[in-house]
Amino acid sequence: MIAFVSGPVAALAPTTAVIEVGGIGMAVQCTPNTLAGLRIGREARLATSLVVREDSLTLYGFADDDERQVFELLQTASGVGPRLAQAMLATHTPDALRIAVATGDEKALTAVSGIGKKGAQKLLLELKDRLGEPVVQIGRQGIGTAVTSSWRDQLQAALIGLGYATREADEAVAAVTPQAEAALAEGGQAPVPQLLRAALQTLNRAR
Repeated sequence: MIAFVSGPVAALAPTTAVIEVGGIGMAVQCTPNTLAGLRIGREARLATSLVVREDSLTLYGFADDDERQVFELLQTASGVGPRLAQAMLATHTPDALRIAVATGDEKALTAVSGIGKKGAQKLLLELKDRLGEPVVQIGRQGIGTAVTSSWRDQLQAALIGLGYATREADEAVAAVTPQAEAALAEGGQAPVPQLLRAALQTLNRAR
């Protein structure tokens, strides 16, 4: 397996980067986000995954090892090949995918070209225990690595991590504030995972 390629960028195309490695140009399939960080003539290091088929050898490139790992894990779900896995990473960051799976966010998956409602439901079931915990943790203490942070901070960090603008995150937090305050008034803690689902529903309705 080719774990990574490193060298000057020789050429860029809409879906491909050519990295010069030891005098050989390695064509690497990349997402738009990865390609956006490359410049012709500049040094680059891409984590890679080699996909072997009977009639082809295709090298997929990623900005970091985490993205490559998620790319490979996505393909363990039935019906997900390298092209669909790459499309998912072109639409969402690795952590956004983890959060979408953890919260059962069906609409986040249907935003990916090639995934319909039934496909999203199936993927949520199959990927539930495969992608691991998001960097923005969701658990008994809510979202966020800092347990002491408020539910508002935790929720906003999760929404921004999913790619929403700060203004959108602020509006979604405001929309679910009554639900959080009701839980706190009863002597409990703000249920951040449930609040995140409600906030995502608010944002999806607004789009």
